[in-house]
Amino acid sequence: MTLNGLERGISRELRDMWQRYNLAVMLASFLFFQTWGLDTSKPNILLIMADDLGYGDLGCFGNTTIRTPNIDQLAKEGVKLTQHIAAASLCTPSRAAFLTGRYPIRSGMASSNTQRVLYWTAGSGGLPTNETTFAKLLQQRGYITGLIGKWHQGLNCESCNDHCHHPLNHGFDYFYGTPFTLVNDCQSGKTPEVGVKQRATYWFYTEIVALLVFTLLLGKVTGLCSVKWKTIAFITLCGILFFFCWFVSYGFVNYWNCIILRNHVILEQPMETENSASRMLKESISFLERNKKGPFLLFVSFLHVHTPLVTTKMFRGKSRHGLYGDNVEEMDWMVGKILAAVDEKGLKNTTFTYFTSDHGGFLEANDGYVQLGGWNGIYKGGKGMGGWEGGIRVPGIVRWPGMVPADTIIDEPTHLMDVYPTVAHLAGASLPQDRVIDGQNLLPLLQGSAQHSKHEFMFHYCGSYLHAVRWYQKESGALWKAHYVTPKFNPEGAGACYGQRMCQCFEEAVTHHNPPLLFDLLHDPSEVNPLSPNSEPLFNTIVSQIKRGMDEHRRTLTPVPEQFAEYNNMWKPWLQPCCGTFPLCWCNKGSGDDDGISIFKNE
Repeated sequence: MTLNGLERGISRELRDMWQRYNLAVMLASFLFFQTWGLDTSKPNILLIMADDLGYGDLGCFGNTTIRTPNIDQLAKEGVKLTQHIAAASLCTPSRAAFLTGRYPIRSGMASSNTQRVLYWTAGSGGLPTNETTFAKLLQQRGYITGLIGKWHQGLNCESCNDHCHHPLNHGFDYFYGTPFTLVNDCQSGKTPEVGVKQRATYWFYTEIVALLVFTLLLGKVTGLCSVKWKTIAFITLCGILFFFCWFVSYGFVNYWNCIILRNHVILEQPMETENSASRMLKESISFLERNKKGPFLLFVSFLHVHTPLVTTKMFRGKSRHGLYGDNVEEMDWMVGKILAAVDEKGLKNTTFTYFTSDHGGFLEANDGYVQLGGWNGIYKGGKGMGGWEGGIRVPGIVRWPGMVPADTIIDEPTHLMDVYPTVAHLAGASLPQDRVIDGQNLLPLLQGSAQHSKHEFMFHYCGSYLHAVRWYQKESGALWKAHYVTPKFNPEGAGACYGQRMCQCFEEAVTHHNPPLLFDLLHDPSEVNPLSPNSEPLFNTIVSQIKRGMDEHRRTLTPVPEQFAEYNNMWKPWLQPCCGTFPLCWCNKGSGDDDGISIFKNE
């Protein structure tokens, strides 16, 4: 055996010994709780999700330059999941899968067009009412359930206040946050982000009409043409109406999309982005205080670290990585404040705490030469890409003192969808039997009673298009991934689609592979050396087994309405939430601002 091999063997033995020690401590703690009659059957649940955070942006996942002491400490006190996978590389479908434990294509939260997320608060698409979220399961088991922050799963169906997709209609007892997401349009002075191509097209048509009117007027005045004044007036009126119709929707995106709700009531329209962090932190701590007797489920869904990277003065200019690093460090500080509140209320040992990101970092996000998106470590690709690891591999951390071993690493494949059956099990809730649940209970893996993941295949979609499949061979420990479709990077040879906002999923924007690109993820996690029949003797066998899993998966799919269809994902004035009389929609009803802001000022 080589020296490196010996070192790896010793390191593995030490880690196994440490994990066995932690397991013994965990079992002893469990017996202690049971002996003294403490109820561990229904722990509190705290779920924390970052937005667009890269796999490599945390210290505990290898970053040495961005300071994340609070999240690092959380990992030290719990289990770190190094092969934690998202169901999609974009917000809306990934979060739909997280909430339901099901691939987004099963609920219609996957797109066959270029619009792969919900674009409007006043659209009719959203998480279908017949889907059962983990919040609904826990609510039925007596949990008080709350969501603070980002929703991005739709709001209305047929009227401006039916709230069919609202969090309170999906099992949450309390909601404070935005039904949409944070985008550049929410902050003044930023380059618009919603409907950029459509705006450019509509401006072009408006300019054509204006040029036509000007030409006709010039011809009329100079006598070069005999067009009637009524014709000129009619064309002018049509042009004005056309401009008004599209400008009302795209010119006021901050009023239409960037709003803050408390339950069903609009508090801010548009939202005050500079105060959003302090208010959401205050709301999270307040929820813990109100419900400290439990059991509760609190889902803290951060607006951090999504562009435009709204960061308070206390953190601006503090990191070594510009505004993005500042925003990550502010988020870490907020996580620390929430965890401190849990500890101060004596809830640490009775709370199952989980931290993750909805998908990988946004590589194309930039302001000139300044990078505004995350870092995905050694992994290829990022946000918006169907199968490359950088877009779907996310940090995963679980802490539950006495019940889950501390300072432990699990390298087995796990999934964001696994949270669904895990928290259902913790609450004693039964999973729905009338639908396929794709997630697997993490508890056996976390507590050491199982050595291997229950997942055999994982399917990596780009919208509704299956781009890649991962196959885990438990017997041998091999981990393969086959890419059937990959995005065309721009410029050629780059690691992202820098010539556009984001990589797309189909037609000219992708390359199809037959046979697929096959990677050995254990030995080539960066996916740089595709295998071939010459380099891998079992190539054809592996590909055929992956195809078998893919065919079996497809047989479980049933047609459902597509929530991102163009009609569902367009601005509809009659669905627009409005604090006032439409279109005069603006208000600031306050939300205990001084207390929230003081959390930051007093540091």
